[in-house]
Amino acid sequence: MPNSPELALLDAWWRAANYLTIGQIYLQENALLREPLRPEHIKPRLLGHWGTSPGLSFIYAHLNRLVCRHDADVLYLAGPGHGGPALVANVYLEGTYSEVYPEITRDAAGLRKLFRQFSTPGGIPSHASASTPGSIHEGGELGYVLMHAFGAVFDNPGLIAVAVVGDGEAETAPLEGSWKGIRFLNPARDGAVLPILHLNGYKIAGPTVWGRADDGEIAAFLRGHGYEPLFVEGSDPAPMHTAFAATLEQAYAKICVIQRAARTDGLVNQAGWPAIVLRTPKGWTGPKMVDGQPVEGTFRAHQVPLANVRDNPAHLAQLEAWLRSYRPEELFDAAGRLRPDIAALSPRGDRRMGANPRANGGRCSVSLDLPDTKDYSLAITRPARERHESTRLLGRYLRDVFRRNAAAANFRLFCPDETQSNRLDDVFAATNRCLVRGAHADDDHLTPDGRVMEVLSEHNCHGWLEGYVLTGRHGLFATYEAFATIIDSMAAQHAKWLEHCARLPWRLPVPSLNYLLTSTCWRNDHNGFSHQGPGFIDSLLSKQGNIVRAYLPPDGNCLLHVADHCLRSKNYLNLIVIDKQPQLQWLDYAAAGQHCARGASAWAWCGSGGEGEPDVVLACAGDIPTLETVAAAWLLRRWLPGLRVRVVNVVDLMTLPPRDRHPHGMADDRFDELFTADRPVIFAFHGYPGIVHQLLHGRPRPERFHVRGYNEEGTTTTPFDMVVLNRLSRYHLCLDALHYLPPGLAGAAALTDHAQTMLVRHTEYIHEHFEDLPEIRDWVWTD
Repeated sequence: MPNSPELALLDAWWRAANYLTIGQIYLQENALLREPLRPEHIKPRLLGHWGTSPGLSFIYAHLNRLVCRHDADVLYLAGPGHGGPALVANVYLEGTYSEVYPEITRDAAGLRKLFRQFSTPGGIPSHASASTPGSIHEGGELGYVLMHAFGAVFDNPGLIAVAVVGDGEAETAPLEGSWKGIRFLNPARDGAVLPILHLNGYKIAGPTVWGRADDGEIAAFLRGHGYEPLFVEGSDPAPMHTAFAATLEQAYAKICVIQRAARTDGLVNQAGWPAIVLRTPKGWTGPKMVDGQPVEGTFRAHQVPLANVRDNPAHLAQLEAWLRSYRPEELFDAAGRLRPDIAALSPRGDRRMGANPRANGGRCSVSLDLPDTKDYSLAITRPARERHESTRLLGRYLRDVFRRNAAAANFRLFCPDETQSNRLDDVFAATNRCLVRGAHADDDHLTPDGRVMEVLSEHNCHGWLEGYVLTGRHGLFATYEAFATIIDSMAAQHAKWLEHCARLPWRLPVPSLNYLLTSTCWRNDHNGFSHQGPGFIDSLLSKQGNIVRAYLPPDGNCLLHVADHCLRSKNYLNLIVIDKQPQLQWLDYAAAGQHCARGASAWAWCGSGGEGEPDVVLACAGDIPTLETVAAAWLLRRWLPGLRVRVVNVVDLMTLPPRDRHPHGMADDRFDELFTADRPVIFAFHGYPGIVHQLLHGRPRPERFHVRGYNEEGTTTTPFDMVVLNRLSRYHLCLDALHYLPPGLAGAAALTDHAQTMLVRHTEYIHEHFEDLPEIRDWVWTD
């Protein structure tokens, strides 16, 4: 329980933070009200959100006290949207902001710059974005704060992530599903997450669900998820300071008891983790009434409570009274510096929440100790003769990634219950699935200390991995291709974060966020149409090129090279797409390495016609398109032996755009060397055809590229019927090639008849026998 002098100083810090928050929203001059407030002191455009900010600052001030009293290592994550000015205010008060941005000095001139930069051109946004020291969570798109908090504390045993959950955010599906993270938190090796459900009762224009729920309902909900709720409610600052300080102490003590017991006696009778439910008015300490309508404690406090300050003298006077209610003359000295006794409340050095090294994960990141991929490769002596599960090779490689990095404890696999299905189950020779409570004797590789995080929620997998890599560790998110689109928006937000970080020299590079998409659209013939969707490629490639990489390895040896490259990289979103089913293998280990290094290559072994310019180029990207393209080249060699065909395989999609659009883009001469300058190109692509046309924009004569891909044609059928339905089969590719070649080629008519006959025969055969024709199913390359 704080004594009165401590309480008074704590309240002074809170008042200072609130004052700076309002100043950022409203003021462009007269930062400390050293003269009467006039219209020209007000920004011409009033942007920002006040409603959630006083609650966020209240929590921040009390966490400072907790850190100082216990030397606690605390990371602050603000879930409520648009709480940025509050976080900036507190990080400024503790001194971190001026260390990162020396031009924002800790005086009156610095305050003026601080205010003028908020939500103005060239300034900072209204969220706790990448530009905010101490933040790994923006809070702009709601629903992810608990996921990021859990990801941050996995394998960080000394860290406490305080996740402030707004009651508006609590209505989102991702947040509703993220409370279960506690079931995967092992107090013997992980840190702790302290959720603070901040209920101020309102969203933008109406009440929140939890804001209207009683304490009993909320307590039952939290207890059902494994938490022990602690309630604090009120609007009078003095008793609220006392009550919240005591509650924080109680929560911290409970965390210490749980961790101490787990680390000494093991996971025995683990009691509920604490969660705080904090009820305060929306827009707390702001205007009570504006123009005869209530504001504090209502939805009207959400954004800018006084919206017409420049032109409305009554609003201007009310704003001045509001600002002066915090008594800035008691908080800042004549030079505009925070009073020393108030500043002394801040922790020191890296214990300041704005300076926590985990919030700038590159500071504490340790590179993975990776094995030699050659040890897991296939010995391919002849191309297209052997079938293997390519992802099985990756599973063996990842097994030893786990083993070699066990001491560093900085690698995890995140997957929605599909590790075994995706042929990655060799990892279970090195680690297990994680579940902290509830394991049974007949469970398969399930223990509290497992490092494979299987939860049937793409949101949780992605959010945990984000928190994990942003705090400096490494991981892989493996999922079925069709359901990766569930986290489209999360990927977009992470990409935006990295794009912003790239412009901030003080933000050090963090490990890349790596995706493995398998069970792809072409081989989900058993699950049917609902499982057939390659759209995540489109979503990811719409992001800035310096952040995104997309790889479609055609076989196992290429997959090993690509995966090793991705796990070594930093500051990217790396997408790898390959199926898990047995597939023909094309390249030996050395050739695969050279191919992946180039990003795209001509495969001379399956082309025809010798040296010189080809008559047609057959290009492909993706494992099934590669199979059909090589098989089409095989048919053309047999039926039209005089035709010159070049086969080009693309493993790195980002080699296709011009170099000025992506750093991986091929130089123009290299592009022409592969695809020629003027010959027709039949391009078989794994996903929707439009994405290739988009990537080729800016290349000379892109109209000669005729792209075939997934056209939203699918059902429960055979593997080959999937490519037939989407006109991507070897027979369709042959017919396409003939369409763009001069008429009258010797053998063209016969090949046309053969292709059309085989397509009819295929349809009849699968309806009779329920499987593909033997000559399709068992096809291999023969010279």
